[in-house]
Order: sequence, then C-alpha cells, then structure tokens
Amino acid sequence: MSFIKTTETDSKYNHLEKMSVSELLQNINNEDKTVAFSVEKSLPQIEKLTEKVVEKLKAGGRLFYIGAGTSGRLGIVDASECPPTFGVPHDLVIGLIAGGDTAIRKAVEFAEDSENQGWEDLQKENISEKDIVIGIAASGTTPYVIGALKKCNEKNIPTACITCNEGSPLAITAKFPVVVIVGPEFVTGSSRMKAGTAQKLVLNMISTTAMIQLGRVKGNKMVDMQLSNNKLVDRGVRMIMTELNVSEKEAQALLEKHKNVRNAINNFQNG
Repeated sequence: MSFIKTTETDSKYNHLEKMSVSELLQNINNEDKTVAFSVEKSLPQIEKLTEKVVEKLKAGGRLFYIGAGTSGRLGIVDASECPPTFGVPHDLVIGLIAGGDTAIRKAVEFAEDSENQGWEDLQKENISEKDIVIGIAASGTTPYVIGALKKCNEKNIPTACITCNEGSPLAITAKFPVVVIVGPEFVTGSSRMKAGTAQKLVLNMISTTAMIQLGRVKGNKMVDMQLSNNKLVDRGVRMIMTELNVSEKEAQALLEKHKNVRNAINNFQNG
C-alpha cells in the first residue's frame, strides 16, 4: 500500500536563507502553534493507548519505547524522567534506541535499517506478554521499529506507535496506533521540528496520565519525586508546609526523617 509521507513534503516556505532572524523565528513559531491542535485530533487514539498502558502497568508489566534518531531520543527522555518525577523503579518505563546508548548523543549510521535489531534489543530486556511496546517514528517507515513491532505481534505482546504519517507501515503494524498529522516541516523533511514536538507532547500525555492513574500524584503534587537536588528538597518542604499547615522548620524535620514527601505527610496525619 503506497502512502504520502507528509513529513517529507516541501515546506510551505521557501528561500529561508533570505529571511531575517526575526522572520525565521516568527515563521517557525507559526508552524509550532499548529502542533497542539494536530495532537488534539488524535486524542481518541491516545486515550485507547493510554488505557492499555495503565492496564499493563497495574498488572505488573512494563512500558517500552523503541525508536531511532530523534524519535528514539524522545522515548529515552520520557522514560528517564519517570523515576525522578514519580518515584517509580528505573525498569518500569524503558527507552530503547537504534544503535544503543552511543546513538543518544551521536547518530549511528544505518542503525535504524535493521529489521531484526529492534526485537533483539527487546529480548535483552526479557520482554513478555505482560509488557507493552510503543514504537516511535515520525516517518512510520523505520525498519528497526517496524520489525520489532511485527515480532511483538507474533508473540502476543501489545504494540502501539506514535507516528506522523497516515497509512504508514508502522501505523498499520501497531495494534494501538497514534497518528498525529503535522504536515510539512519548516525545513523540508526536518522531522525533529513539528513531528518531534508532537511526539514529545504525546509521550508526556501517556506517561503522566499513566503515573497519575497508578497513584503517583496526590492532589496535583509529585509527592513521590526523588529528592535528588536542593530545588526538589525545597519543593518537598513547601508541599509538606501547605498540606499539613506546619512551619518550614517542622516540614524540613519531617522530610529529613521520612526521606519522601508522601511518607512525611502520611506519617504526620496518621500519627
């Protein structure tokens, strides 16, 4: 089945090199403004996928992101932010990228072109039917990602995707496809721009909603966050002061004792 890669179609703008800095910034911003509206159109797909993610995580499974290049990096960023933000184990949300950790910083030539490597990378993590895998690829044609999802389908492992091209091989392969049509990029084919922004928004939505559903937020606060720097310790103290109506000194003492905002609040309330 043939399809049009809208992420590769010509930019609506031309002669970019003749534009002033002001014109370039304004035009890029004008394009960026459209991304959230594109994501909005995909909310029903995102909802179905997120419900499946929540179901799997509540049953003891894990969430995997798998991608190449910018898409792979975005998955790794989202996965790496879950433990410090929500206090979950580092192996609950896992990001995999074609070419391995080296590819996080530097492009690894042709890493995304292997149809078998994605599945091999998932096997190293002992993937099973308990887990769910989200393939991320703006183009929807990345062999590394498609090959991994095809193998997962064979093994009855739930599959999903985040892509920006309707009718792409990846969207057809995934059981829970999320397709966000952002149209041509400001710089033709530079899918790290609008497509990357759309993918980041969707990843934020999925992981944040899942963590809230898992009980990792109280009210609107990150009460399970890791206290890994002074800024977060100060935030934790303020949370405790507000929740318990205690002084800063009392809040600091509670946090120092219990090492966690939720535990400090619960122990005080139950004490």
